[in-house]
Amino acid sequence: MNKKFDPKQNYAESMKRVGYITREKATPKDYAKMGFKSGLEVHQQLKTEEKLFCRCPAGIYHNLQDYDAELIRHMRPTLSEMGTYDGTALMEFRTRKNIRYYIKNETTCTYDVDDTPPFPINREALEYAIEISLLMHQNIVGELHITRKQYLDGSIPTGFQRTAIVGIEGKIPLKHKNVRIIQLSIEEDACREVSDIGHERIYTTDRLGIPLIETVTYPELFTPDEVMEAGQVIRFINRSSGKVRVGIGAGRQDVNVSITGGTRVEIKGVSRIKWIAKLTHNETFRQKALLEIKKELHSRIKYPKKWKPTFKAITFDVSDIEYQPIKEAMDKGCKLIACKLPEFKGILSFFLQPGKTFADELEGRLKVIACLEKPNMVHSEDMNPVFNEDMLKKRSKLLKSGENDAQIVFWAPEEDVKTAMETIEERCRMAFEGVPNETRKALNDGTTIFERVLPGADRMYPDTDSAPIPIKDEYIEEIGKSLPVSLKKRMEQLKKWHIPEDCYYYILRNDLMPLLERMIKELKVSPKWIGTLFGHTLKHIEGQYNSSVPFEYERVYELIEFLQKEQIDLDILSLMLEILYVYPRMEFESILNLVKFKRQEKNEILNDIPSLCSMFNEIGGSANSDAEKKWIMGHLRAIALGNMPLKELHQAVQKILQGDEL
Repeated sequence: MNKKFDPKQNYAESMKRVGYITREKATPKDYAKMGFKSGLEVHQQLKTEEKLFCRCPAGIYHNLQDYDAELIRHMRPTLSEMGTYDGTALMEFRTRKNIRYYIKNETTCTYDVDDTPPFPINREALEYAIEISLLMHQNIVGELHITRKQYLDGSIPTGFQRTAIVGIEGKIPLKHKNVRIIQLSIEEDACREVSDIGHERIYTTDRLGIPLIETVTYPELFTPDEVMEAGQVIRFINRSSGKVRVGIGAGRQDVNVSITGGTRVEIKGVSRIKWIAKLTHNETFRQKALLEIKKELHSRIKYPKKWKPTFKAITFDVSDIEYQPIKEAMDKGCKLIACKLPEFKGILSFFLQPGKTFADELEGRLKVIACLEKPNMVHSEDMNPVFNEDMLKKRSKLLKSGENDAQIVFWAPEEDVKTAMETIEERCRMAFEGVPNETRKALNDGTTIFERVLPGADRMYPDTDSAPIPIKDEYIEEIGKSLPVSLKKRMEQLKKWHIPEDCYYYILRNDLMPLLERMIKELKVSPKWIGTLFGHTLKHIEGQYNSSVPFEYERVYELIEFLQKEQIDLDILSLMLEILYVYPRMEFESILNLVKFKRQEKNEILNDIPSLCSMFNEIGGSANSDAEKKWIMGHLRAIALGNMPLKELHQAVQKILQGDEL
């Protein structure tokens, strides 16, 4: 008698078979063994007044309900000059999406909706792009050629993005090596996607056309930590220029990952650099798992080209089923389709990512291509089965399933059934090939889901509406004269100042070096102290509290200047910073009142120490002990804060406890 199949056990065993380990336990040798290789594409909006190819204002956003007009479009594929169709175009066409654009007159014009040719390129944006290219030691092109890059998901109404290469062949410094830069391009940003449900995808056009730069590295990052570090360095360099936008959505990363035997997979739209290491780590093992599935399927199926799934409409009564998504689908008149996957037993519950299996690959494609909202299917290897034993038997009989077959049941409107069946068969056939070329969407838990087919290499072609733009050597040299200090020199300066290394990231990420230099020079504060104040104290405050309005770091300068003018000791600063961060516009005098600061002479505070020693002895404390020192400091700290340095108070307490005179 055959042992009953256990999906949970199969998931655990397949995880071991793949050799999955957590990122914390993985070493560079582990990634080298798998042939890990990655490259980055870092997109960063430029801080210009206007958009790139029109004169609409840049950086003004509106909410979903605040729009003046609505535009609806449908994407359809066209033959290229070579007589072929782009794979991404065909996939988008199959989705039958209605693409809706919500338009606000204040931020959108006829160029944005493809009714007007482009204006001349924004020269301010071009200058900023050249400056950042020079910071990465790139060679600036002698002539700017604007090209069209296909964007077929509807995020740009024209179906293409205007882009131009500004610099080529640069480099950025990591801790242990340099990484080469292929190119830096200037291009227009796409629309903001606000909804994608079923056959309806909605965008707002306020972000469309904002100038941004795309920095592309060579695929020579060989561990997830190197990929994350490269992303941080590029962001530091971009921000050091002072010419880029910051905040949510202003910077985004696309990460390309492959391993030996796999293919290039692009993880799209990574909004937080700290996610990169976990995302690339999990993608490494996802590809390894897919190669294991390929190996397993070829051992089972001698002629993969003859493999074919079987689809049957479920005709038996399922009215008493308790699974709510199926009940709701049946009430809406959806079709319930059963599918047999010959020799696929154990594949659907095969581990791919933490908490995800091969079945999730199918479910993801059904969502994107057939527009079936999740959950959209159940299968024979569900961790929590939906069908009872009687229905399982009827399903198996309907499909004529064998012992080694897997089964799927999906539900869809009648018009989407054909696309859903094609999608399931297509993805299962890909399993025989290993790792499909595709673009995947990053999730904040470190896993990814299918987004679309990876665009072909021939997606770019010249823009016939834009003439080439000469870039003279004199112009480049003039920009080069006012470049900010390089990242390498910034790092050297931080080290020279003896600022803790774990503060570097915060300081560089927020481009605080110019402010630190000014504070050290003008306020005469210790470099190590001010660096630690930002990199430890303020960073911690930001993680604990929300600011009522955007916090300007210049307020820290103003607060220190105020305390120095009032002759108040700076030890009170950390207490005041908590309130200032939450209420950046509050008057400093008001903050002093909130922290209950009262002026008191240093001698008055020190004169209280002997009496506190006597009180401690009276309550039975041990004389000259650490407990006595802490007890006295605890009583005097609140009074001393702002009136004298706490370090000086501590030394005074220590002296008196030792019997010395002050």
